[in-house]
Amino acid sequence: MNYDSINQLLLKKNVSAPRLLSENFNQNFIEIEDFGKKTLFDILKIKRSNKFKIYKRILVTLIKLQNIKVKKIKNFKKKFYKIPIYSKNLLLEEVNLFFKWYVPHIFNKKKRFKINSQLRKVISSLLKKIKLPNNTFVHRDFHVSNLMLKKRVISVIDSQDAVYGNIAYDLASLIDDVRLRTSKNMKEMIYKEYLYLNKKKINIKKFKNDFEILSVLRNLKIIGIFTRLANRDNKKQYLKLIPHAWELIELRIKNNYIFKDLKKNLETNFPKKIRIKK
Repeated sequence: MNYDSINQLLLKKNVSAPRLLSENFNQNFIEIEDFGKKTLFDILKIKRSNKFKIYKRILVTLIKLQNIKVKKIKNFKKKFYKIPIYSKNLLLEEVNLFFKWYVPHIFNKKKRFKINSQLRKVISSLLKKIKLPNNTFVHRDFHVSNLMLKKRVISVIDSQDAVYGNIAYDLASLIDDVRLRTSKNMKEMIYKEYLYLNKKKINIKKFKNDFEILSVLRNLKIIGIFTRLANRDNKKQYLKLIPHAWELIELRIKNNYIFKDLKKNLETNFPKKIRIKK
């Protein structure tokens, strides 16, 4: 029901999202508006020019989402749904997917304990360095595969896991998208455009700090999720994306001193030969 609740909220705030067409709650069934199959991922994957124009439009949609302040909404059963907070404990729970699925995929039981213990300490320390409050609407999976074009309007799908969290999270999700490779220059252009659009709202230093931490944590989580999809659900194609997730982590930890301990840990326990393994 939270899927319908969030979609209703987006529609009220002038963000295009699937409308509820019919429901049978007793049979666990809802019918929603069909936006077709073509996502912005499909468009950007084949487009050779003017990609930045599309990203500029995406940023306008993102800022619309981030301007949402409503925290309670009624669902189709007329019951209130409260949007949860993206707490540091929840972020840590998500990173645990890396330990639960990826580490056992790579290492035997004897090695796992030491590796997990050391890396968990480093990640807990990073979480303490996040500076901005959890006061912004966060889609939580905001990337081009969850954005569609409907009559030339960008529409947002898969919003059911929305939370109130850090303003930098969805931008990190968009820019450091494991499914779609973008150049370092394109990433910087998108980032700078977002800052320009939000120049009155954002402490640039704190934002950059949190953007990089959240990108790293998100991609560790994604490595765990993709390993789970491969090993539990037999969707082996996801293993091919893991090396790119590692590349995105490397990009963010490369020149930032706060990642000194993480960089050392990953270089020791997850060297290049492991990171490129598909």
